[in-house]
Amino acid sequence: MVGSLAELARRQEKTLHVWTETMGMQPGGASIAPAGPDEATLDPVAALEYIRTSRTPSVFVLKDFHYFISPGYAHSSAVVRKLRDLAQALRESYATVVLLSPVLNLPPELEKDITVVDYDLPGLEELGALLDSVVERVRGRPGLEVDMSSAEREHLLKAALGMTLEEAENVLAKCLVQRRRFDIDLVVAEKEQVIRKSGVLEYYNWESGLGDIGGLALLKQWLEERALAFTERAREFGLPAPKGILLIGVQGCGKSLTAKSVASAWKLPLLRLDVGRLFGHFIGESEQNVRKAVKVAECVAPCILWVDEIEKGLAGIRSSAELDAGVTARVFGTMTTWMQEKTAPVFLVATANDISLLPPEFLRKGRFDEIFFVDLPGIQERQEILSIHLKRRKRDAAKFDLEALASQMDGFSGAEIEEAVVSGLFKAFQKGLEVETADILEAAKESLPLTVTMAEDIQALREWARTRARPASAADTGR
Repeated sequence: MVGSLAELARRQEKTLHVWTETMGMQPGGASIAPAGPDEATLDPVAALEYIRTSRTPSVFVLKDFHYFISPGYAHSSAVVRKLRDLAQALRESYATVVLLSPVLNLPPELEKDITVVDYDLPGLEELGALLDSVVERVRGRPGLEVDMSSAEREHLLKAALGMTLEEAENVLAKCLVQRRRFDIDLVVAEKEQVIRKSGVLEYYNWESGLGDIGGLALLKQWLEERALAFTERAREFGLPAPKGILLIGVQGCGKSLTAKSVASAWKLPLLRLDVGRLFGHFIGESEQNVRKAVKVAECVAPCILWVDEIEKGLAGIRSSAELDAGVTARVFGTMTTWMQEKTAPVFLVATANDISLLPPEFLRKGRFDEIFFVDLPGIQERQEILSIHLKRRKRDAAKFDLEALASQMDGFSGAEIEEAVVSGLFKAFQKGLEVETADILEAAKESLPLTVTMAEDIQALREWARTRARPASAADTGR
């Protein structure tokens, strides 16, 4: 960022000065090494006074200055007052002051005097320029393979999306040191760490596709129709990028599994947003976390953003003003505005079990492309789920009576079917025998499904979805 400001100062024929708490005010940009700390300007108030008395056309860059204007700093009131005085003085000078900060936390007194500019993470063009400079520096060194095809170059740059230029340069250097070439897998692994450091997003690697999900034929068909929706060919055809889907339904019926499998099927990065991590202790921190998560997701785009059990994170929004001074309501408002207005190709997959906790405005058209209801599997879907879980545990599904098992498991969710298969395996293992249909049948008879323990809740959810959501499964008379 300092490099960009140095170029801007050069174009305007101004001198660049950079201030840090450890080095004080230093002339020059990033390419000029400081001669040593300027003791006279180490104090932030003294640095601002230095700017006020300067008479040369200059750009002053103050790094990490947000700390000195936050309430946690003992002399923040003096720094804020000095900044306000400086703002008046700058109107009659040729100086410009730029405060660099990783967070937006302005005191109310400064809101009218400071213009906020979001500096986005680098895009493909900037990352491409960085890659070219790295290649130019190391070309000709023995043992290094830096030549790539245009397709390999594009994949490498897309893998680096979401990193800063410094992070991207470090991982490119790491590739050359460890692999002696540019390795996409190593770049992706490094990006996982970068995204986790954001504190609110997780990067998921998921290999199973939609074919590993039992049932949900209508939902899978809808997703397969949009598998190429983020390609350039789709843009040329006039298709908009899909916004997302909301999956509502009974617990354990494959909502989260579907969210993870979409990324694998569409060959897109999968980011998981933990709504609970959005809420911070300090004023404005929660809203800032939402903006940070959104910005990272948009920089990685096209990608899948998965928000699991979203209703739990937004519970209590109706009484937010009384319970948390409106923090939940503001977080919700920031999220819904982004969902409505976003232009970046970020496909949102949200799941919910309890629809009563979601506010009505969250469900209206425009937030999501479609709302799907994921019901308990019918008899044919249960057979398909049984076959998948038996195959996953290296068993031939043809050797089992799937029809008898599916009939016994009427009212079971996909997760409960899987647990019955696992319990049957344990029973056979204890007896020292190969698992048979009888073992799984016995395990199923011992299980008490959700349709029994939560019968009223499931029925109410089905009644709500009958006219308000699209079914994820085709009609199944054996349900």
